[in-house]
Amino acid sequence: ILACLFYGAREGGVALGLVGGIGVVLLVFAFRLPPGKPPVDVMLTIVAVVAASATLQASGGLDVLLQLAEKILRRNPKYVSILAPFTTCTLTMLCGTGHVVYTMLPIIYDVAIKNDIRPERPMAASSIASQMGIIASPVSVAVVSLVAFLAKAPAGSPIIDFVTLLSVTIPSTLAGVLMIGIFSWFRGKDLDKDEAFQALIADPESRKFVYGESATLLDKKLSTHQWTAMWIFVGAIAVVAVLGAFEPIRPLVAGKPLSMVLTIQMFMLMAGAFIIIFTQTNPMAIAKNEVFRAGMIAVVAVFGVAWMTDTVFEANLPGIKSTLAGVVQTQPWTYALALLVVSKLVNSQAAAIAAMVPVALSIGVPPGYVV
Repeated sequence: ILACLFYGAREGGVALGLVGGIGVVLLVFAFRLPPGKPPVDVMLTIVAVVAASATLQASGGLDVLLQLAEKILRRNPKYVSILAPFTTCTLTMLCGTGHVVYTMLPIIYDVAIKNDIRPERPMAASSIASQMGIIASPVSVAVVSLVAFLAKAPAGSPIIDFVTLLSVTIPSTLAGVLMIGIFSWFRGKDLDKDEAFQALIADPESRKFVYGESATLLDKKLSTHQWTAMWIFVGAIAVVAVLGAFEPIRPLVAGKPLSMVLTIQMFMLMAGAFIIIFTQTNPMAIAKNEVFRAGMIAVVAVFGVAWMTDTVFEANLPGIKSTLAGVVQTQPWTYALALLVVSKLVNSQAAAIAAMVPVALSIGVPPGYVV
């Protein structure tokens, strides 16, 4: 497992999931372990969410959100180090992926440099905030994966549903983004006191390069179809949140309210379909954008990694439980460190959750600590 994780992480992308296939073959055919279960619910949820987000981008609806974010920054340039991280974090929370913020980075740079603010302050904070927003997004791969796994927690465990999860992650994420912004505000010397910077812009060619031409989306005229796509997508997220908050309004299936995993899948697919129908978006363009490619890579990574780890941990669960049960009961916070290390190795929040959360729940880590 470690060999596959290290090699897959080094190669990155789809390789991580494909190398997981090598691990499954060796575990089953060489070590004769019964094959585990790939996380089908998680993978299908990822597909639905990514399809909707990619449709939003293909329709141009994402430009509406980006333009609104730029207006906020340009109206309050002095506070760009605080506001920029919040804009990128919010974009990620709405769209479920940090890939949507690339267009914002040149704008953040432009706002900062034109107001004599050290650009690295808002830009570094914004790039980090865009990734932090993933754990606070109702439609991110990491969150929907975690919801799916928590729904299968052992009987007797506290029930942590979709809304409960977000009630933890959204406030903590926003508090963290605020701290990043405050820290970045004082990072490095002010440009007028930075001798190296002043020496750089003393050369006319270098000054032209540094200040350049303004990057902006404000002169881009948005169509009615783009606004329609944005409202369909945001509306679907709002409906999912309401259904998660009010369990009785979900239809009963076998005497129980419909699971949020299936609810998310249904409404995300419907949102993508409505965007195509009402905005005349070309379906062929959906599979060609960055959001779709990144999402499908996540599906393959989760497939291979989760299947491999489930195979070995299920086969060795009694031994793992007896070894780790004492540690889990007395120091359950150590799970956070394990998750951090695995996430660093596999370079994906979703893949780390797929690999570690089922293991944690099976050996008795309380769901609250998992969150």
